[in-house]
Amino acid sequence: MLSGCEKILETPKEPVVDSSLPRIESVKTLSDITEIGFEWVPSYGDRVSGYYIYRQDNGKMKKIATIKDKYTSHYVDTKLTPDTQYNYRFSTFSEEKRESEPSPLVTASTIGAMESVTFVKAITGLPNRVKLVWRPHAMERVESYIIERNEFKSTKWEEVGKIDGRLNAEYIDAGLKDNYVYRYRVKVKTFDGILSKPSEIVEAHTKPLPKPITGIQVTTNLPKKIVLNWNPASESDFSHYKIYRSANSTMFYAFHGKTKSTEFEDLINDNGKTYYYKIVAVDVDGLESKQQDNPIVGSTLASLTPPVVQSVKHDGRSIFITWSGHENSIKYNVTREYQSGGSTKKQNFTGIFDTNYHDQDTVVGVEYKYNIIAIDKFGIASKPSDSVIITIPRD
Repeated sequence: MLSGCEKILETPKEPVVDSSLPRIESVKTLSDITEIGFEWVPSYGDRVSGYYIYRQDNGKMKKIATIKDKYTSHYVDTKLTPDTQYNYRFSTFSEEKRESEPSPLVTASTIGAMESVTFVKAITGLPNRVKLVWRPHAMERVESYIIERNEFKSTKWEEVGKIDGRLNAEYIDAGLKDNYVYRYRVKVKTFDGILSKPSEIVEAHTKPLPKPITGIQVTTNLPKKIVLNWNPASESDFSHYKIYRSANSTMFYAFHGKTKSTEFEDLINDNGKTYYYKIVAVDVDGLESKQQDNPIVGSTLASLTPPVVQSVKHDGRSIFITWSGHENSIKYNVTREYQSGGSTKKQNFTGIFDTNYHDQDTVVGVEYKYNIIAIDKFGIASKPSDSVIITIPRD
């Protein structure tokens, strides 16, 4: 059906009725979801210029169309509400804008909104997403599917996606919260913009994160490394662990390594170096467990404190030095410096297991400078002690 008319939106003035003008006696109707089509026998009389069409609105008839060609016999009223009854009247009008008596009341109803897809399913347990599948709609007029989402316990629906093509029957809603419930429904849209009723509501639950890591232990007494241990993850789809590290408890924790084992060895080329750690479990979908609220603190073994020289003396021929050292010291090195032949000579005496040293290779009148270095069982040396200087005087 063709409308072929000029739309009139405002309410017309009181019409001037000319009862001698031909009256429209019979109007046929054909209804769709948002449209009603009309057909009548056109009046070809010399005095007829066209037709007025009225629709009842709030109890009053309002002009909705002016058809200026008397040979026209069809009109379509569009943008109507589905499943709604409407009342119309038709009249002819003359060149002087006089019109005939109105036609008998024409009553027609739009048909109900089209049904949505008959089958829709939500795939649950996916990481950060929900997958929807449905059976393609049987109507060939279908242009697209509108997907609407509703969060659990909410009454508001929002459009989250649109899939074009009648035969396309899948939508993945990504970027969702973990371990969260969502509800969905699908509407069908036709090429002429008609929207169906919503489908049945389906519900899905996104995949939860792996459980947080527990039982973390970290070393503080190993040389040049920090070793971390923890309880194993319990998830059946466990993939690996990630270790995050920071040099400061309040700074950003950067990814530092990964392992499938429940132990991680962090090799560090520094003594007494402290690091802060957070460990997470990762599943096969890449989901990470929550990081610990408080970091785990570990450190490498610190070097020994320098020995403290207790005494230095001579007997006129040799020099005696005594000192105190850290309880973890197992041996000591003694360094000696002196001037000879216009240059500085340096010597290192190792493998001293006592806290004293007797230097018998001395020369009267020469100034000697000594430093003591402590060494622990891992071979880590302390910083040198404060220097002591002594000269055996000449007689």
